[in-house]
Amino acid sequence: MTLAIVIAVVVIALVFDYTNGFHDAANAIATSVSTRALTPRVALALAAVMNFVGAFLGQKVAQTVSEVIKPDQDNHGLIVVAGGLLGAIIWNIITWYFGMPSSSSHALIGGLVGAAIGGLGTDFVEWDAVVGKVLIPMIVSPIVAMGLGAAVMFAIMWLFRKASPGKANQGFRIMQTMSAAAMALGHGLQDAQKTMGVIFLALVTGGYAGASDDLPLWVIFSAAAAISLGTWAGGWRIMRTLGRRIIDLDPPQGFAAESVAASVLYTTAYAVEAPISTTHTITSAVMGVGATKRLSAVRWGVARSIVTAWVLTFPMAALAAWGCYEILHLVSGV
Repeated sequence: MTLAIVIAVVVIALVFDYTNGFHDAANAIATSVSTRALTPRVALALAAVMNFVGAFLGQKVAQTVSEVIKPDQDNHGLIVVAGGLLGAIIWNIITWYFGMPSSSSHALIGGLVGAAIGGLGTDFVEWDAVVGKVLIPMIVSPIVAMGLGAAVMFAIMWLFRKASPGKANQGFRIMQTMSAAAMALGHGLQDAQKTMGVIFLALVTGGYAGASDDLPLWVIFSAAAAISLGTWAGGWRIMRTLGRRIIDLDPPQGFAAESVAASVLYTTAYAVEAPISTTHTITSAVMGVGATKRLSAVRWGVARSIVTAWVLTFPMAALAAWGCYEILHLVSGV
């Protein structure tokens, strides 16, 4: 019985990873496609490959995610994890349908917290980890990305102030291939690890791994493959929002936004070990870059809608997960 539930939870986790890939595909490639630095298919292929590679570059974020809730080593604990994953999947699909670039990361953490509260109680949530490595970085990382985006764009404008606009745009289109690849690598580094962390939590909860064990290679490979396949499936609705509806980007702006976002993703993954949102990061960087042109260049109404989705993600995913847990608990009798 326990093994069957663990397998079911792993499958659900990989489905979430797949939805994460197509939901967040736009994060890495929207700016490159909107500036015509890359064609959509080439950009998607690049993002899929780099997502796969990035998943193998670290385990610190996975460890943080696996410690968000305390493992309750019985079948009931596994039902809680399954409910958290289903709640995150539901919120991902809703926001994808409406084309809103919300955070898969915070949907996942919110889902786990909501299911844990509903099924086990507040004592089973590691609040220090949730606040210190999720909520605070959730607030700080977009602010940092926006500020750095503006600073880098001002530097580019000053350094290339005498350059021919045509030649500069051509050069930055080429450089965007590298910045898009770096962004996709950071996405794999951050987001694939979150699924690894949940699978590892399920293994610990089911008694098939110890809390101090290393991640099994099959967990890393399967999470990398799922997010890569999801990325290849694409996220065209969200790509339009990031690439055009916030601001009409040119190649220098696209390069600046992608470079800043990738830098923030790497720093938080290795130095802070925090599962930050790639969506928040790139969107804020785009806003910061766009504001250097003039504040009115940014479509703040669209930005306000995106911020609303950010704020709603954690509590709404938590509520959806709580409901999913109740249904699973009722149906399974566990």
